[in-house]
Amino acid sequence: MSLLTHLDADGAARMVEVGGKAVTTRRAVATGCIAMSPAALDAIRAGAVQKGDVLAVARVAGIMAAKRTGELIPLCHPLPLTSVTIDLALEQDGIAATATATTDAKTGVEMEALTAATVALLTIYDMAKAIDKAMVIGAVRLLEKTGGKSGDWRAPI
Repeated sequence: MSLLTHLDADGAARMVEVGGKAVTTRRAVATGCIAMSPAALDAIRAGAVQKGDVLAVARVAGIMAAKRTGELIPLCHPLPLTSVTIDLALEQDGIAATATATTDAKTGVEMEALTAATVALLTIYDMAKAIDKAMVIGAVRLLEKTGGKSGDWRAPI
């Protein structure tokens, strides 16, 4: 039997059956970063990007993406999210995005948090690419998850 839950006994892709699982409060936190030139970071910091408020738009984009994760990732269950937050931190060489997603459901919200963080970073790229096309998105990962049958998990430092 495969350890991969999205594969059946024959190796075919499947949506995991969650009907018998208990509804619990589940939370996931994901992060990622976008490295950029000092000029791009300065323009974002000063609110001088021609397309508008980069950070505000990135937050909204991340939240919208979390809500649509079940449509974007083929085997994800659509979830009734109770909360999604996107924190954006300006750092020395770029911006870090941290997304937190929460639900009361039968399956976890890791994919929603990862999707939210990634789309927030992609939005920053889109809005600032006229200043710096060489920006690099990376280090996207799950930081922690709570709730559900498998319990709590935190990424090693």
